[in-house]
Amino acid sequence: MSDVSYDHVDLPIRDEVVAAQQLVWKHIAKSGTWLTGGERVSIAAETRAALNCDLCTERKAALSPFAVEGEHDHLGALVPPMVEAIHRIRTDPGRLTRAWRDGLAAEGLDDERYVELVGTVASTVAVDQFCVGLGIEPFPQPAPVAGEPSYYRPDGLSHERAWVPLINPKTVGPNEADLYANSTGAYIRQAMSLVPDEVRGFFALVASQYLDAEQMHDVGTEYRAITHAQIEFVAARVSALNQCVY
Repeated sequence: MSDVSYDHVDLPIRDEVVAAQQLVWKHIAKSGTWLTGGERVSIAAETRAALNCDLCTERKAALSPFAVEGEHDHLGALVPPMVEAIHRIRTDPGRLTRAWRDGLAAEGLDDERYVELVGTVASTVAVDQFCVGLGIEPFPQPAPVAGEPSYYRPDGLSHERAWVPLINPKTVGPNEADLYANSTGAYIRQAMSLVPDEVRGFFALVASQYLDAEQMHDVGTEYRAITHAQIEFVAARVSALNQCVY
């Protein structure tokens, strides 16, 4: 299995960042809740490949992505609705629609696998962009680990507030109580709660590369080399560039 290491980087990288990224890389390699390790690693690979897709480039430049038809340049390991989901999420997330998501569902990409795919894409991008920021090549993808998905479905799901079912913080069960611990249970934490392990993996990165839930609201203490205000300024600018309406 490929490991995450910054021993070759002439900059101080916090141990908690390395530990979180190693955890997520191992998480991607293993069978998850609804997808196998092979599928998850293929999703990570396709996430990277999407940046070189001609169709995605044409769609990004078009007034509407739905005005451009064609086939994605893809690696051939995943079914078409998964490829479409990965490429659109990676290259043009600001223009996703409910109708688009419903179309993927009609093609067989159910809510559970869609959410796990989103989590894998998001975690891959978070680690890769950390490398980009340092001016180094992204790490090799991990080798998939054999095993079967758990097919675990949590309690406390609500179908009323989003494109996919979410766990309402007011009805969260004991097995998922950690998802909202020390937080307000904001929608960004609820977004992938249909597949709780994707929330855990992604927010391990958030806590190390950004701030954890308690630190975020403790504006009287500065936990990083830059201040809360500076962190939020960077976050707001990145969100605007990526058309993140959150």
